Amino acid sequence: MLMKLLAVALYAIILLVIGYLASKKMHDIRDYFASGKNLGFFNVAFSARATGESAWLLIGLTGMGYALGVKAFWVVLGEIIGVGGAWLIMSRRFKRLSDRYDSITVPDYLESRFRDSGHWLRLIAAGALVIFVPIYAGAQVFATGDAFNSFLGWDHLIGAAVGFAVVMLYITQGGFTAVVWSDVFQGSLMFLGLVTLPVVILMEAGGMTNITETLRSIDPHLLSLHGPGEENAAGVVVPGTGGWTTATIVSIVGLAAIGIGFWGSPQVFVRFISMKNEQQIAPGAATALVWTLLADSGAVLVGVFGRAVFSSEQLGGDHEAILPTAAMELLPAFFSGIFIAMVLSAIMSTIDSLLVVAASAGVRDYWQKTRHPGMSDEKLVSLSRKVTIALSLVAFAIGMGLLLRDREKPLFWIIIFGWSGIAATFCPTMILSLFWSKLTSTGAKCSMIAGFMCVPLFSFAVPPLLRSFDPPAPAPEDIASGLATQTSTLFSDIAGYLVSLDVLLPSFLIGFAVAVVVSLFDRKGQAQLEGVQDDLRYAKTGQE
Repeated sequence: MLMKLLAVALYAIILLVIGYLASKKMHDIRDYFASGKNLGFFNVAFSARATGESAWLLIGLTGMGYALGVKAFWVVLGEIIGVGGAWLIMSRRFKRLSDRYDSITVPDYLESRFRDSGHWLRLIAAGALVIFVPIYAGAQVFATGDAFNSFLGWDHLIGAAVGFAVVMLYITQGGFTAVVWSDVFQGSLMFLGLVTLPVVILMEAGGMTNITETLRSIDPHLLSLHGPGEENAAGVVVPGTGGWTTATIVSIVGLAAIGIGFWGSPQVFVRFISMKNEQQIAPGAATALVWTLLADSGAVLVGVFGRAVFSSEQLGGDHEAILPTAAMELLPAFFSGIFIAMVLSAIMSTIDSLLVVAASAGVRDYWQKTRHPGMSDEKLVSLSRKVTIALSLVAFAIGMGLLLRDREKPLFWIIIFGWSGIAATFCPTMILSLFWSKLTSTGAKCSMIAGFMCVPLFSFAVPPLLRSFDPPAPAPEDIASGLATQTSTLFSDIAGYLVSLDVLLPSFLIGFAVAVVVSLFDRKGQAQLEGVQDDLRYAKTGQE
């Protein structure tokens, strides 16, 4: 226990030192929210990847690999498509335009791109961030408590409080620079851990042949891209289940669609704003893609290999306990402590970025731009720290609520809900803003509201509503007497497909369609887009 605590203490000290050093480089609001637009590709790439992956990678995706086997690699494919699309297709155009507009936040960029002088676009964007970011960050607090409980046996609430206190200390002092520097350190820890642990498990199992044979004996479908068969109440795979079905294909599309969130989410795109120049993009893209391929694949393999070595009983029935269990059982105490730090890295590197983005929405995009445009940088930085602390406390309260009420729900899907809310709000507008000159301010606003609203609707309202349309099941006495007729389950089937697909893809598609349709009918908005074609031509070619 002492060696584990030593490793965690060393990790926390390094973060606090990073926060102190970063605070010395912060002089104004541009430094606090965008590091003065002076970051190199390595810092940006590692920071973007550490921020984009969060606890779902180390706890959620490893648990998914344990439960689904090779099928979990569809998530990796979606991540590669998402990261590659953001860096290779969108980042250069976005960097050119955000520099042209002198933007330091994503709402800054949106307001300039759409010539929106009424501030409503900025307020909608800021409002979405202030609502969904604490939910997303709260899920990370939930994960912090689980990590300390799994590794050190601490109470969930105490572990969450200790981990979150460290985050608050370094981000309120160092702002975005502290976030990026800490992300490089934490992203390196995550990468090394996820690349090495599958190798350790493989050696423990006696090689790939033994793992393959064990998985085949549990369920041969664990080795197939369509995933395992259904389990009965006793946890035993039902013979004849598994294979390529409509439900399987829909679920695979849902897993791969997670990568859509990289095509415009503010916590990712603010990294492109912070780059010193567009020459950083090519090496940054290569770094980000290599990190994604190896780290995400490593996370899946931890779960897949772990299924062959550790039974569900050894994990306490919790698939998402595979990484901490493997680290504690197979590594010396100090190195298992490093894995505690690695899990905390995934959590904190996301919490810090989200909180700084949300604080920028409240301070820069609401208070300064719409209420007090003449406010001094000194006062803005002071206010930014206070808002960051306030949002941190809200996120902490949400995380505490999740720990107290919903610890049975898989962490992966709790985090994906917050991720989907941010992505569905921003991604359709961000994509169209870079490639379609006819997108208007009204179209963007309606798209953002539609995407924002669809996430909770598809999560909580639509599936139960669809199921309510199906007639009730026949009574047992009617079945026994042969009087029962075949009950239609059309709407229940559709509801099941929506649940398998999850909320991000349908919310994204509706937001995209709303943006296009509203913009095409918005004649007044079209007339206000003077110079946008020139802007997009510059974004594409880099020439005036």
